[in-house]
Amino acid sequence: MGVLRVVFFGPPGAGKGTQARLLEQKFGACQVSTGEILRKAARERSALGKQAADYLDRGDLVPDQVMVELVAERLQEPDYQAGFILDGFPRTIAQADQLEQMLKDSGLPLESALCIQASNDVLIKRLSGRRTCQKCGHLHHTIFDPPARPGLCNRCGGELYQREDDREEMIAARLGVYESQTAPLKEYYRKRGLLKEIDGVGSVEEVGKRVLRAVT
Repeated sequence: MGVLRVVFFGPPGAGKGTQARLLEQKFGACQVSTGEILRKAARERSALGKQAADYLDRGDLVPDQVMVELVAERLQEPDYQAGFILDGFPRTIAQADQLEQMLKDSGLPLESALCIQASNDVLIKRLSGRRTCQKCGHLHHTIFDPPARPGLCNRCGGELYQREDDREEMIAARLGVYESQTAPLKEYYRKRGLLKEIDGVGSVEEVGKRVLRAVT
């Protein structure tokens, strides 16, 4: 296969981040996480970073145009010439349109758009069981990866807590946002012949094999 250039999308809890990291390790393509981009931009206080930080500090969503420009800036860095995996971007049709034009102008067209899917019941079970270490940020799961000592992180011994957005009522709201704003990307990429739908149910290894079949 050639240079890996893919978009990863799907509902919260589908396993996008995990599978994107595995692809990064296997193919040497850089994972482009919107969360990582925003943190880096805010930390470096570039002109775009300051704009993004202003929105984040107010608790507002970063506008499409700012996000597109941040992604474009990141993709210009030398390590991304070896390929990229966009994780969490685009989230809307408007972002996808701008991304398509940006990549066309850069001569870096997408190879595929991978949509990892699972039922809402599975997603709620995965997300509501997550527990995060207050000290080191390591994730545990009450069912799939319980801590050896209840309430304490296996890695550093820090106290585990449930993030607000991992509570069931918040998960339902996040899934609703996905359905209204991001799920339409399936039809968008299907029309362009780029869509690969992947069953996200199963172990990390099982889903990983499906992802590899989709990109090779």
